[in-house]
Amino acid sequence: MRSVKEHVMEEPALPPAQGEEEHVSLALANSSITLPGGHTVDLLATPARANRWLTARGLAPVDAGMLEMCTTQLRSLREQIRSLLASRTAGLPALPAAVAAVNDAMTRVPTAPLLHWDDEKGPYRATPHPTTAIVEHALAALAADAAELLTGPDADRLTACGSAPCNRYLLRHGRRHWCSTRCGDRARAARAYARRGRPGAE
Repeated sequence: MRSVKEHVMEEPALPPAQGEEEHVSLALANSSITLPGGHTVDLLATPARANRWLTARGLAPVDAGMLEMCTTQLRSLREQIRSLLASRTAGLPALPAAVAAVNDAMTRVPTAPLLHWDDEKGPYRATPHPTTAIVEHALAALAADAAELLTGPDADRLTACGSAPCNRYLLRHGRRHWCSTRCGDRARAARAYARRGRPGAE
């Protein structure tokens, strides 16, 4: 049996899937993309790439200085969210560990503006966001968005791309079940090829 070697490519070959602009957690889930021929695009493969990904979505400054440990946390949350999306689209029970991971990320940082007191200006409220907690705040925002996606009105539109081997998720628009035009073309070509191979087909 011939083994397929996995190649990690430098740049994504697909445009954002439907729904990624509305839900950053969907973009996170789709940040590791399986392409034909055993190729994989991982936008979080290195700390620098993870920093760029977060910066592009307003979740971290350009000079956040991501460490490998932080990148590992981000990739871990990605897998837990992917697990929840898979459970939701298949109508299956969610893994308790995935639910716990999302809840843990959401509750790791304060969500309410806390009371502070300035000796000169007096009391005021602000949400703490120290530079040492950039990743924690990013993870919390991603987890909160995932919870909203899974429980909000868009949940019924959530689906997996119907063109193998693509592993991306999207919000269905009409009857469309593909994350990109290219995946749609590949799926239609596969169906046409299958029809030609049936007995009696012209």
